[in-house]
Amino acid sequence: MIQLGDKLISEEIFDEQFICDLKACKGACCVEGDAGAPVELEEIDKLEENLESVLPYLPEAGQKALKQKGAFEVDVDGEYVTPLVNGKECAYTVFEKNGTAKCGIEMAWKDGKSNFRKPISCHLYPIRVAKIGDNFALNYHRWHICEAACSLGQKEQVPVYKFLKEPLETKFGKAFVDELNDVAAAYENFKSEQQK
Repeated sequence: MIQLGDKLISEEIFDEQFICDLKACKGACCVEGDAGAPVELEEIDKLEENLESVLPYLPEAGQKALKQKGAFEVDVDGEYVTPLVNGKECAYTVFEKNGTAKCGIEMAWKDGKSNFRKPISCHLYPIRVAKIGDNFALNYHRWHICEAACSLGQKEQVPVYKFLKEPLETKFGKAFVDELNDVAAAYENFKSEQQK
């Protein structure tokens, strides 16, 4: 781990390559898993505030789940998450004709109907952020459904932290991203020296 202020950063976010490949995975992260997407406490109000604007984008099953469960729920670990439809896809999922899953929250945001883009846990994936005391731990999360994203990232030589520049800025600010770029350059130099 590399410490940058109150952030503990896994070297994997510099070492691993990643670019979402929606054509290959068809948005499987919106469907797979045993719980909805993690939601931060400060995002709950935004989900509730924008729910009526998002509902028209969603299929009937998603609308029904959200009307029954609310904009979020608490999972078995006591964490806030997005509700699921019958234990499967996130209730905010919209399926295109070709079966690709997209985020109804983000669709509403793109159309200017919502002021909330989507949970930061979705936007930041494959980085997972955990709070450890007063610090944030930024870890790289491996998931078999993202193999195509890893392959595309390797092909294009795009490290995780570069692919996620925008959501990292949203979560932690531009100054942090600038520092992160400096740390990445220093880390690459260190690795080069070690290989000599």
